[in-house]
Amino acid sequence: MKKDFEVMLVEDSRTQALKLQIMLDRYGYHVTVAQNGLEAMNMLLNSQTSIVISDWIMPEMDGSELCRAIRKHDFGNYVYIILLTAKDSKNDIIEGLEAGADDYLTKPVDDAELIARLTTAERVIRLESSLKRRNKEIALLSITDPLTKIFNRGYLNDNLPKAFKRAVRYHQKLSIIICDIDYFKRVNDKYGHQTGDMVLISFAKKLNDALRKDIDWMARYGGEEFLIVLPETDLNGATIAAERFRSKISQLITHAEGNDIQVTASFGIATITYEDDKSHITTDDLIKAADRCLYQAKDRGRNKCIGTSI
Repeated sequence: MKKDFEVMLVEDSRTQALKLQIMLDRYGYHVTVAQNGLEAMNMLLNSQTSIVISDWIMPEMDGSELCRAIRKHDFGNYVYIILLTAKDSKNDIIEGLEAGADDYLTKPVDDAELIARLTTAERVIRLESSLKRRNKEIALLSITDPLTKIFNRGYLNDNLPKAFKRAVRYHQKLSIIICDIDYFKRVNDKYGHQTGDMVLISFAKKLNDALRKDIDWMARYGGEEFLIVLPETDLNGATIAAERFRSKISQLITHAEGNDIQVTASFGIATITYEDDKSHITTDDLIKAADRCLYQAKDRGRNKCIGTSI
């Protein structure tokens, strides 16, 4: 049966390497061979190897040195190391484990014992991969709005100041847009909060899908308000983008609980300019400027875009 794990043999004896490779091939492992630690490190940097079986005594870089080198490098996945050695004293074993080995086998290697150790290695690697995946999911949940699945206020509070400081430091263009669903309270009052939630979900998805991928980003600012960050965008570009967003939203129909609900939105835009010193300007100043424009858009009848520069 073909295994999911790549195994690297690090062995300077061609005879021993061939013997182990034939045995591992028989059990379904994909095997590569390196003749010393230096060669192994170079091969590891360009592979997805999960398990290393290394001899201890080798030229160039021995097994314990290889262990230390592997542990100093982040390969993106855990590399499980089994040392093969004729050294079987307690001090030698401790030295190998302290160098970063996960397990060891004394020579001559028993085939059944090696396969049993590899089964343990597979289990450890799967557990480590599962834990890493779960940690990523938890990290993503911590910055995601649970309803709309876009970034939340916490992510905004952490990352907008960083984008702002970077823009000011390097005199880069930066614009933000605050948008608010017009008369959203009427939707909740007429159709209920569950329907209101469905409107928020479709609204956020429509806007998020319209952003430049891997450049722009948006977060739920609060309630029915959303904040869009447009790096490398001046006021004219941000206004054009806001008008495009406004048009898309005005055409959006949300089908919820047997109702077809159409809403509009108002957009307030604020952009940093560099005609004068901006060292005294803060992220809050940019947000307040966009917020003032948003309320001007609402005062002028809603479903409008108003922008300013600071």
